[in-house]
Amino acid sequence: MNPVVTNPVVALTIAGSDSGGGAGIQADLKTFAAHRVFGTSVITALTAQNTTGVKGISVVDPGFVGAQLDAVLADLPVAAVKTGMLATPETVALVAGYAPRLPGLVVDPVLVASSGDRLFTRDAERAYLDLLFPHAAVVTPNLREASVLLGRDVLDVDDAIKAAEDLAATGARCVVVKGGHLRGSRDAVDVVCAGGTVELLSAPWVDTANNHGTGCTLAAATAARLALGQPVAEALAGAKEYVHAALVASSGWRLGTGHGPLAWGPFERPLT
Repeated sequence: MNPVVTNPVVALTIAGSDSGGGAGIQADLKTFAAHRVFGTSVITALTAQNTTGVKGISVVDPGFVGAQLDAVLADLPVAAVKTGMLATPETVALVAGYAPRLPGLVVDPVLVASSGDRLFTRDAERAYLDLLFPHAAVVTPNLREASVLLGRDVLDVDDAIKAAEDLAATGARCVVVKGGHLRGSRDAVDVVCAGGTVELLSAPWVDTANNHGTGCTLAAATAARLALGQPVAEALAGAKEYVHAALVASSGWRLGTGHGPLAWGPFERPLT
């Protein structure tokens, strides 16, 4: 008697490659694997980077980004999708055109480098707001990205709440403003706005320099959990717990001389 074979669920990441392995495609695929989700990928840019920063970027032609999307979607049953660095306004628009075929779409709008420098022109920001966000199940800007998207400072919890509400007006079904170490808070606080309701997701602050890829990991963990069939609220709570565990697990690492990467599961507690 042949054993029953159960295929893994499939998730897709559309993002840039991080040669240092801490963020981007590499972080996403590790996070998918930790959730026992089969990861597929569409690469939008190559970066030369390490723990100290980005040294160079080579953008993939949008036409070839589309070719990668066509190849994956034609053959594999993608159950959820996470976007990261989309590199150009044209690629943002391209991905938005595929959005009806991208279930469980988690948009991490990578607009600002960790140095604070903007990576794109205002055209890219408008493309996110007008074209891609309306299709998103979840949008996960950090404080700097929310500031750039809205054209105003987002510094504390009250700012983040208003930012989440305003970004939800784009049509995104759920907006998570990733607070990290928000001014006035001792915890790592994310503000979640969904269905007109605002909630705070908090976890104890982990004092570590190994935080490169935190945002990518949160978005990828959310997409993995959506692929597994969890509702959005449950997926976000689980992703937050996963990132906290990853920060704790890697807090003592000494990989590189800058901001090191996160660990990846399974951790002490099994995934639920």
